[in-house]
Order: sequence, then structure tokens, then C-alpha cells
Amino acid sequence: MSVIHRTTMAPTKLELLTAWLPTRPWYRGGADAVPQLERAGGFRLDDPEGEVGIEFMVVTDSSGDEVHAYLVPMTYRGAPLEGAERGLIGTSEHGVLGTRWLYDGAHDPVLAGELAALLEGRAVPQAQSLSDTPDPTVEASFDGTGAWDTSAAPVVEEGTYGTDVRLGAGAPVLRLARVLDPKATGSRGHVIAGWRLPDGEERRGAYVLVFDPAV
Repeated sequence: MSVIHRTTMAPTKLELLTAWLPTRPWYRGGADAVPQLERAGGFRLDDPEGEVGIEFMVVTDSSGDEVHAYLVPMTYRGAPLEGAERGLIGTSEHGVLGTRWLYDGAHDPVLAGELAALLEGRAVPQAQSLSDTPDPTVEASFDGTGAWDTSAAPVVEEGTYGTDVRLGAGAPVLRLARVLDPKATGSRGHVIAGWRLPDGEERRGAYVLVFDPAV
């Protein structure tokens, strides 16, 4: 069970993401942009070992002519994750837990494994800001064909709209829909949840899409 601590982080998650997002190939504002971010939705998953925090966070960016909503799955660790240097977003001082290493969850095998478990019905999505509280608004669907090798290190490929994660040769592709679009659909499955725009409009769509390995 993940415990939500009511405390401080310095720098905050949004401060770290303000510097990190413009380095991503799917960011719409350009490399010189300064994002204007707001938290806009998401959910959590529990690490069965109780060591790694797992959060699927949505942020909106109002810095340009058009508001974009971005999905940033993150993991929080008490020590660096060996071999995941490419996925490091930054470090932060947590008021209760001390130094935390924040990673883009696409590169973290714990997040990838629990995402596969969610799609297979073996993990329960949790509320983003409440301890031990399932989130029934998160919908996970998978056709059940094929399997993920959760012992394999994630193979990550960045694109202009999303990030593909592969867990083992021939396994279905997990595509993180980085630029959220209510119309996006997957051929094999999906994780659907909601987010809100800065004007209060509520939207809902795919956070994660599942495709055949050849996609």
C-alpha cells in the first residue's frame, strides 16, 4: 500500500518537470519554451515490495497558444536505479523520506511490471492523493493475447506523440500516450482515465495504448 505523505518536496515535482519537459521529443512547446504547468489528474499503482512510489501524473502546459496535457508516469526511489540514467528526471528532498530520485517511469522495471499487472487485472489503480484508496474511474482493458516478461529490462523508444515500452521479445507494446488525446485508441488494449484543463473542462481518454509487437 502506498502512503501519501502531507509534506514538502524541494524542488517540487512541477519544478523538476518544468526543466525536463522541453528536453522530450514529444513536447509541443519547443526546446526554448518555459512550461507553465498545473497538475491535472492521474492515479497511482502500488509496488508489491513497498519500496518504489509509482504515479501516473498528468500536467497541463499553458505557455503556448494551445493548452496541451502531458502524461508523465514517474517513480520515486530512495537510491539511484542502476542503468536508468537516461530516465532520471531529477532528485528532490522529501520532508519525511529524505532524498528521492525521480525517474521517468518508462525506464523503471517496477512501473512497467505493475502497468502490465494492471492491464491483466492483477493490480488495482489507486487514488492519486489518498492513501489506500482505489480509484474506480481508471479503466484497464487487454485482449489477453501474448504476455509481458516482467523480469526483462524495459526497452524504451521515444516518439513524437508517445513512448513505446517493450518487455521481452514478441510482447505487446505498451505505448505511453504522452500528448493526451481523448480520441486515441489502442488495437489490443488501453488504460483510460480522466484529466482537467485549466478552465475546468473535464476530459477522459487513453493514458496507455497496447499494440501488436510490429507496431
